[in-house]
Amino acid sequence: MGVLVLLEVVKGFDPDETDPSFVRSVHAAASDPDVPEDPLPATLCGISTDPLVHSHYRAGYGEPWYPAELEDRRCRECERALKRM
Repeated sequence: MGVLVLLEVVKGFDPDETDPSFVRSVHAAASDPDVPEDPLPATLCGISTDPLVHSHYRAGYGEPWYPAELEDRRCRECERALKRM
């Protein structure tokens, strides 16, 4: 199972920009087994993935599951769920 990093963003977010000030929180979701780039319907903390934006972030070995510049906005519930996996 893959894990995708999804962003909860404020209105006015431009996906072509990398301005972290538009990001409210960072969530994790399991990837759909049939379409690995698509998330399952809910994040690991249980919220709907429909309004979230796929970050396309890929963690390297030893790196956190979330983009480092968004550490203060990571979802602690998603993080706990990831640790249990």
